[in-house]
Amino acid sequence: MKIISILCLFLSFSLSAQIQTLPLWPENKMPNYQKSSEKEEINDGDVVWISKVQQPTLEVYLPVKQTATGQAVLVCPGGGYAGLAYDWEGTQIAKFLNTKGIAAGVLKYRLPGSASVKENFKAPLQDAQRGIRLLRANASAWNIDKNKVGVMGFSAGGHLASTLGTHFQEAFYSAIDSIDSEEIRPDFMILIYPVINMDPEITHQGSRENLLGKNPSAALEMQFSNDLQVTENTPTTFILHASDDGAVPVENSLRMYAALHKNNVKTEMHIYPEGGHGFALANGKYYLENWSERLSDWLKKIE
Repeated sequence: MKIISILCLFLSFSLSAQIQTLPLWPENKMPNYQKSSEKEEINDGDVVWISKVQQPTLEVYLPVKQTATGQAVLVCPGGGYAGLAYDWEGTQIAKFLNTKGIAAGVLKYRLPGSASVKENFKAPLQDAQRGIRLLRANASAWNIDKNKVGVMGFSAGGHLASTLGTHFQEAFYSAIDSIDSEEIRPDFMILIYPVINMDPEITHQGSRENLLGKNPSAALEMQFSNDLQVTENTPTTFILHASDDGAVPVENSLRMYAALHKNNVKTEMHIYPEGGHGFALANGKYYLENWSERLSDWLKKIE
């Protein structure tokens, strides 16, 4: 019995060692920060909902070394830039990716409406840029190939992912340590029912207002309409959406695909007739739940 107990303890340690949570920023060096009395809130209901993020983190999930493909994905949960559906579109996605031998880092990013943020629209992208750099900086220790690091986002997290993939010409913060010497351009993008364009006619209004304010300038609206920022250097992309999405119109994905195709960026898109919004892995939704296997096939193809 003692041997069995020791073995169980060893296995438990081995499994837990595959998950670790790291702060994105060194103490007292977080950019775009101002002191406030605001407290981070975690609502642990049917979905773990995090709002008013104060300490952005990267929760890293690693596959067993024997199955590691070298690929890694920065996962950006959605929530309309008002909160984060942290497990629904974050940690469960990371666990799925691990089953395919892919490392994943779930990004707990600051939200633009936080009282602790100075320039609202910059904070999520600053955290995403730091997050992908953190994955690359630890590539050797985590069995990651620095040239196989991508980003994945859901809904407003899809907007953040597409922003990371179209705004990589410069960092949105000044370098603070050696981690910031790493590349911020993702090698691929995975956009799941994403907010893409800030046009009031097709955008998700809550995401638009939370990120840019109620009356943003035309220049700011254009800057964060990411289909308008696509170039031939935009990373190869996988897009998924449902035609009956009542929250984020499918037009967002259609415009992104058109822009990527126009610029000769290799893109795979799947539009399902039904599914609505926020289905995540779509477990139990019949043929829709197979979308994750289409993604797995695509990830193997781009290795």
